Amino acid sequence: MSHLWYHIPIMLMGGIIIRKVELNMNEQNKYDIIKKLVDTNGNKQRAALTLGITTRHLNRLIKGYKEHGKDFFVHGNRGRKPVNTISDEIRSTVIDLYRNKYFDANFAHFTELLSEFENILLSESAVASILESAHIYSPRMTRSKKKRIREEFKNKQALSSSKQEKQTIQANLVALEDAHSRRPKCAYFGELQQMDASPHLWFGNTVTSLHIAVDDATGTITGAYFDSEETLNGYYHVFHQILTTYGIPYKFFTDRRTVFTYKQKNAPSTDEDTYTQFAYACKQLGVELESSSVPQAKGRVERMFQTLQSRLPIEMRLAGVTSLSEANEFLTSYLQKFNEKFALPLHCIKSVFEEQPSEEKINLTLAVLTVRTVDCGHCLRFQNKYYRMLNANGHQVHYTRGTKTMLIQAFDKRLYCCVNDDAVYALDEVPEHEAKSKNIDHDYQKAIPKKQYIPPMNHPWRKASFQAFVKKQKHHHSDLLKESA
Repeated sequence: MSHLWYHIPIMLMGGIIIRKVELNMNEQNKYDIIKKLVDTNGNKQRAALTLGITTRHLNRLIKGYKEHGKDFFVHGNRGRKPVNTISDEIRSTVIDLYRNKYFDANFAHFTELLSEFENILLSESAVASILESAHIYSPRMTRSKKKRIREEFKNKQALSSSKQEKQTIQANLVALEDAHSRRPKCAYFGELQQMDASPHLWFGNTVTSLHIAVDDATGTITGAYFDSEETLNGYYHVFHQILTTYGIPYKFFTDRRTVFTYKQKNAPSTDEDTYTQFAYACKQLGVELESSSVPQAKGRVERMFQTLQSRLPIEMRLAGVTSLSEANEFLTSYLQKFNEKFALPLHCIKSVFEEQPSEEKINLTLAVLTVRTVDCGHCLRFQNKYYRMLNANGHQVHYTRGTKTMLIQAFDKRLYCCVNDDAVYALDEVPEHEAKSKNIDHDYQKAIPKKQYIPPMNHPWRKASFQAFVKKQKHHHSDLLKESA
């Protein structure tokens, strides 16, 4: 049995050196049995049975006791740091990185960031131990641990006289509680898409809204888009990502925002019925739309926002994202990495997404439809601008004042107009001023009409079908009664 010997405290009494040997409980028990065995010349087999060792090893202990006495039972590694001990320098670095660079990250995410960006390879438990030793607690702390830490803090508070220490511990007692109800996941990929938006300080100093759709069966984020606030445009971009990447889903499950469902209207203008736009697009593609006012009903997307709010702002801060365009560009690569880590592999479950529509059909279906009236200048007004109607040859078409039309803003922001459900025209903005004067500028050239792209007549924009869909909405029933009265 090899031993590493270390300095043992000594006392000087009258010139005689007396070694003070301290043993732990197990070492003391072993020492007492061996000492008694040697002093009384007892039964070796019984002593070996009591210690749980072989007789051969018992003989080694007896020999060591006779040669070195009590010192022999001091463990050879006492006072020695294990080879896998984390150095004080690394501990200090981890704490400084969390406080100054990766703050607000949960410990699992922080461990990944240390490995990816700092080349510090530690286990999650080691990172947690280092941070908790500095009174830094995970934002994702469990309830039981939160309760235990709170009790420890109360005990320290009663014993500590330092106000600064009390404030430091209390400031880092952060925990998030998961209050969402749980239900079984759907059976198939594409069967249910939970959709929602979360306003949050995702990047920079301005609150923005992240729109996402989460597949209920696999936990895959199928679409994500940043906008200044929760808008129809944001949800249309998410819908577009789903259609172009996966295909047509079976159902959307949303909250009762006006983008999806109704509210009592004060103004009769169809332009304000943005909820009908998304619902009408779903109807054209055969996608069911269900909504609920209870957040717990769509727990998958609510819990997904908890994870994203913990991880995404840190990743975007490290990437230097400062604008909406940069944020949406960053999402493209980040979602792939995120889904690979957290979502169920798609080959493990059957998909019920229908075949992807053509790009043209998607562009024309994810449109904003509004009713407009032709003015005395044979133009339509939209978003404080005037537009003239052009046929396929680029020539202006004239209709009498008061003619009702359906103005269509396609997903790619091109504008079209449908009149009497039998003609579609392109819209061209009328500038406030001519670029050049034909009377003064010598290089003035009269504009030559250019051929315009006109979508085919099998479009979903017919005024009659759209108005029939609008009238089926519950909140319009009272409006219709008022009109009839």
